[in-house]
Amino acid sequence: MKIGFIGIGHMGEPMATNLLRAGIPLVVWNRSAGKCEALVQLGAEQAKSSRGLFERCTTVMLMLLDRNAVDAVLERGTPAFARHVCGKTIVHLGTTSPAYSHDLQRDIVAAGGAYVEAPVSGSRVPATHGQLVGMVAGHDDDIARVLPLLDSLCTRVFRCGVVPGALRMKLAANHYLIGMVTALAETAHAARRAGVDLDVLREVLDAGPMASAVSRTKLEKLVRADFSPQAAIRDVSTIAELVLAQCDDTGSSAPLIRQCAALYRSALAAGHGYDDMAAVVHAFASTRA
Repeated sequence: MKIGFIGIGHMGEPMATNLLRAGIPLVVWNRSAGKCEALVQLGAEQAKSSRGLFERCTTVMLMLLDRNAVDAVLERGTPAFARHVCGKTIVHLGTTSPAYSHDLQRDIVAAGGAYVEAPVSGSRVPATHGQLVGMVAGHDDDIARVLPLLDSLCTRVFRCGVVPGALRMKLAANHYLIGMVTALAETAHAARRAGVDLDVLREVLDAGPMASAVSRTKLEKLVRADFSPQAAIRDVSTIAELVLAQCDDTGSSAPLIRQCAALYRSALAAGHGYDDMAAVVHAFASTRA
């Protein structure tokens, strides 16, 4: 049986590409069928429907936008759900709330299936180069079946215990990432207003101990006003809200991520949803934050 991959979007397309290049036979499906064409050229089989994919695959990887998309594909809450998941391993690669993932595992296991939570950290560039960082949670036997697939996508994979440990870890990592990029956008905005040469600022930061692959990439975008998406505002805004909810659920004091979530919300409302997350700088310009 082949591996199924559902969700050929901004991240799913390069991830599925790397699986194919590693020699893993894939059956793919996406709601917008045209997005599968490049994968078919690489050797993937395109299912005519999500139901057809589940019939042909014993392991199905989901890289979907949100919980609503996952529930729709699995037809959760209908008799078809059990047919889709019974005897199958469902791999949840996307980012949802930990509570949702916990309940999804419960329902899949009750229907006779297996579930592995496997969110990844990284944007489209590391996804393209197979350099994502993976986090997995679930039963050991189920994880063992999935790890060889993640080897084609990730430089490292970290075990995070039982579900929803991997999603809790993913949100913790994104907490830091979102705060860092937002601070960088604020710095660029304030420096520009102060008359600082942003090209020189970029060189100064790149030369110092604070530099990282993320800071170099995002600062270049801010200097050039190139907001072609690697991690889009729409997705980052959603994740920021999930991070904030995790903090609130545990009673953690988190004023920074609260402000970050508000800024991404503002950038999203201003029409920057499909721009890179560095475009949060527009929220500073509009609010004079």
